Amino acid sequence: MEHLPFKLLVKEKFDHLSAGQKKVAAYLIENLDEAAFKTAFQIGREAEVSETTVIRFSYSLGFEGFSKMQARIQKQLLHQNHIELSNSDSILRIDDKQDPFTKVIENEIHILRHLLDHTNVQDIWKAVDVLIQADQILIAGHRISHAAAYWFSYTLSSLRENVSLCSPTGDFYEKFCNLTNKSVIVVFSFPRYANETLKVAECAKEQGVCLISVTDRLLSPVGRIADIALTTEENAETGTNSIASVISLLDLVIAGIHQKDEKRIHTHQQKLERLYSSYEVFNE
Repeated sequence: MEHLPFKLLVKEKFDHLSAGQKKVAAYLIENLDEAAFKTAFQIGREAEVSETTVIRFSYSLGFEGFSKMQARIQKQLLHQNHIELSNSDSILRIDDKQDPFTKVIENEIHILRHLLDHTNVQDIWKAVDVLIQADQILIAGHRISHAAAYWFSYTLSSLRENVSLCSPTGDFYEKFCNLTNKSVIVVFSFPRYANETLKVAECAKEQGVCLISVTDRLLSPVGRIADIALTTEENAETGTNSIASVISLLDLVIAGIHQKDEKRIHTHQQKLERLYSSYEVFNE
C-alpha cells in the first residue's frame, strides 16, 4: 500500500466502500489538491457526508486514521508539485479574463502536463505491453467517444494485425465471440457516458478478457472496473471534453508500441504499402 499512488489505492478499494464512503472517494479523487489540507469535518461537508464517514473511509483504505491518510496525500502532492515546478518555465496561468482561445490552449497545456504524471506513465507502459502481447484487440466507443476509438483503431491497424472496431450500430457480441483469453478490449468512454460502452466493459470483465479503458477520470463507470485505466483527468465542468487531449494520450501509447515492437511494425507496414501501391489507395 505504501508505494501505491493514492488514486489507485482508492480505485482498488472502491467496490468495497459504503455509499457514503464512495462519496468521499469521488470528492477526494476530483479535488485532491484542495482536500489535502482540509479537516475531516470540512471534507465531509464538501462530500455531503458526516465527519465520521470520512474517518471510516480512511480506515477502509487501510490507514490507521484520518491524519495518516492526509499525511500520505500531502506527501504525494509535494512530490508531484516538485516535478511540476521543475518544468514550470513555460507554464501560463489560466485567467478567466483571457480570451476563450487562450483559455482552451492553456487548458490543453495543463492536461498534457498531467499525462506525464509518474502514475500515468506507468499505466501507459502497462497498456503498451498488453497491446503488443494480445492476439486480438477489439476497440469500442459509442457516441462522442466513437471518434477517438476510430482514430485509435485505424492507427493501431497500421502497426499490427488483428485489430477491429465495434460498429456504433451494434456488432460487439458477434466480434466478442472470436476473442480468446489472450485478447484485449479497449473501451473509450467520456461524458455523457454511453450505456452501450459500459455494457461492453462489464461483459469483458465478466468473461475474463483484459480491459483497458480510455476515459476522463479514474472513477468513471468504466475507469473503476478496468484492468488498466488511461485517463486525461480532464475538468469537464463545461460539459465538453477535448478530443485533443485524448489523441495526445493515445499518441503516447502508439509511440510506446513503436519503440517496443519495431520489427513487427516494419513487417506489417511493408505489407500494407505493397497493397496501397497495387490498388492506388492514395493520390501521391
